[in-house]
Amino acid sequence: MPMDPPSTPPAATPALKIGEIPTGGMLLTAFQPIVDLTTGATTGVEAFTRFAGDGTEDADHWFAAAAVASLGRELEFAALESALGAAVHLPPQLYVALKVSPAVCLDPLLPGLLQGSALTPGRTVLQLTEALTDAQLTAIATVLAPLRRQGVLLGVDHAGSYVDSIRHIRQLRPDIIKIDRGLIAGIDTDYLRHAFGDAMAGFAGKLGATLVAEGIETGAELAAVRSLGITAGQGYLLGRPTTSPEDWAHWHEL
Repeated sequence: MPMDPPSTPPAATPALKIGEIPTGGMLLTAFQPIVDLTTGATTGVEAFTRFAGDGTEDADHWFAAAAVASLGRELEFAALESALGAAVHLPPQLYVALKVSPAVCLDPLLPGLLQGSALTPGRTVLQLTEALTDAQLTAIATVLAPLRRQGVLLGVDHAGSYVDSIRHIRQLRPDIIKIDRGLIAGIDTDYLRHAFGDAMAGFAGKLGATLVAEGIETGAELAAVRSLGITAGQGYLLGRPTTSPEDWAHWHEL
């Protein structure tokens, strides 16, 4: 699953090491809870990739180095397999947001990977995490149509963080829209962020989509998000990403 890469990938990560990741048992999956802000119940999770024994470089560095080594597709599919395998240990009512790049979303191997997993279509969210070109937008809508008819959900990340995001959301009509931390930070004191959140709440409501506020870190941000009628949230205040199945087991509780 893709991460947002740094501008200059680290030269210190050798391509051979990257190439060993899919079969070397290095991948771990962390899940972060997504919470219903009206009830306090966890309704879903987002999957994040972690690397076992990696004490110096975060996932962004690994994905950036893999892209430089022309192994980005392999690493992303390995991360998806790790997340789908780990999802069997989650409470069964939770949906799972899987980060996907446009390239992997269009890869013909993706439907088979999803169908071969134990995660049911109704609990599977493909979360687009990168800006799309117009050509990708049309192709993704076409390719995902059969999966969505089977019940697979579509999410769009970073709403409002790039120029064409709202137009793309209108055309894709996703089931879940996520407002980035950059627009949630300080929403309790910043008038423009507050106004954007208010507009997005109305926009998501018209589309019939769930709006998720990402990166909620303070009680004041949480109160502001709730005041706008945003009903789902994610962030350190509500729960940090964790690789522990013992932590995941408690997410069926209020």
